[in-house]
Amino acid sequence: MEREREPARRPGGRAARVRAAVHQAVADLAGDRGYGNFTVGDVAARAGVADTSVYRRWGNLEALLSDVAITRLTMTSPTPDTGSLEGDLRTYAATAARDVAGPDGMAILRLALSLSNSGQPGLDARDAFLAERTRQLQAMLDRARDRGEHPPDVLQVLDLILSPMYIRILFGTGPLTPAYTDELVDRLLCLHAAAGGE
Repeated sequence: MEREREPARRPGGRAARVRAAVHQAVADLAGDRGYGNFTVGDVAARAGVADTSVYRRWGNLEALLSDVAITRLTMTSPTPDTGSLEGDLRTYAATAARDVAGPDGMAILRLALSLSNSGQPGLDARDAFLAERTRQLQAMLDRARDRGEHPPDVLQVLDLILSPMYIRILFGTGPLTPAYTDELVDRLLCLHAAAGGE
């Protein structure tokens, strides 16, 4: 009698579920209690996993918090490729706004800021976050250059699109509406054109 075939398992399926549950637990606890007010045990209990699973994967609380901050603050979707620099910038700005203004955005942003003042692991998290944002933006700008456009540099995009969003969210000076993100892109494109870009 032929044995019934077991369904194929995706490699990393359980590991991915555990990572997602632990990341969500950190986001929830950071939002509820703030940085420094929860332990690995709290995270494990909220995620429904054993403490040992957290320690085995991340080693300590700071490494876990850094991983969460880097992962949650960098967009996991591919950089946009709409066929024009303006379209790419508008799509990127809208996605970044959605990420930072999402349910966990404020807690994770505050977590990242707290980590940057907590020693080397936090500084590493900050540097990794900036490196990933820079990589995403540079890929988008290089693609525009390859199409014959004259894009601004990465720092201009960080200064004129992403930084105002983070300030607005952190200080509660207003929502990140589509009109607002479009205004940020318009301002960048106007300043870039005035400085000799096309």
